[in-house]
Amino acid sequence: MSGGISVGLDLGGTKTDAVALDASGQVRGHLRLSTRPGTDGVLATIRQAMSQLQESTGDDLASIGVGIPGQISADGSEVRYAVNLGLSSLDLGGRLAREFSVPVRVENDVKAAARGVAALRGGSTETLAYLNLGTGVAAGIVVEGTLWRGAGGVAGEIGHLSIDPSGPECRCGQRGCIEAFAGGGSLARRWGAAAPSAVRGIITAAEDGDELAQRLRSDLAFGTAAAVRLLVLAADVPTVVLGGGVSHIGESLVHDVRSALRAAAESSQFLRSLELQDRVELLGAGSPAASLGAALVGMPEGRDEEAVVGVAAGPLREDDR
Repeated sequence: MSGGISVGLDLGGTKTDAVALDASGQVRGHLRLSTRPGTDGVLATIRQAMSQLQESTGDDLASIGVGIPGQISADGSEVRYAVNLGLSSLDLGGRLAREFSVPVRVENDVKAAARGVAALRGGSTETLAYLNLGTGVAAGIVVEGTLWRGAGGVAGEIGHLSIDPSGPECRCGQRGCIEAFAGGGSLARRWGAAAPSAVRGIITAAEDGDELAQRLRSDLAFGTAAAVRLLVLAADVPTVVLGGGVSHIGESLVHDVRSALRAAAESSQFLRSLELQDRVELLGAGSPAASLGAALVGMPEGRDEEAVVGVAAGPLREDDR
């Protein structure tokens, strides 16, 4: 195999998912490991993943892409305010480029995931929005296979748009933000349960008739539907793909969101004409989109376009994990 491997790393607050692609987009290696916080911990996590992937593939390294929560500098090198990882400011791209002597690009994790979702769905011609419903809420927008970052890299940061001034308090200080309705952290606080299990618990309790759970389930659908409307009206994307930890409740979420979109459009011929409910899709649990997207983001221009074709043709299999 010529050209070496391109490694993509999706660094989460607790887990890191890493994948190695060859120049044609075929998976050469894949692993998951625990994320260590802080500057030293994040660098150690990345070094461990790189070492294991290179050892398992036996291939030279061509490039590195990193998806990480936080604000990313325009040159794709520095990450700021990655609170869940204990990072206030780190020139991660520069550190990795000097250490590994290959091109490196760092991208916001949701945007990197959006790039991966687009590659898995069709590659260089795909236009969509990826709506990540995790502890917080954010989106990534891809236009004809290219990430839309905006003037300062904040395109898609819609979680703190207030949609109801009298709604629940948000951690940002406002009331009624999309994230306050649909973010896993907010739902967990309002439900009074640990975040990883809160949303599933809410759905189960709602089905059993619990009134608070039913309100929270309705809020989740309301907030997510508002985000879908916003993304379609702002960017006219034909598809909004739901992903992130909250989305793992599956088809019940899709059903609720589609119902909320239909209800909101009942009094508006314009909204009905957009058929918003038909634009909503679900990213399967365990999808490799985030790490694949990070690998593609890190590839030099030209190589990424070739790799997209291979990714779309052969997504990660269960036995690659």
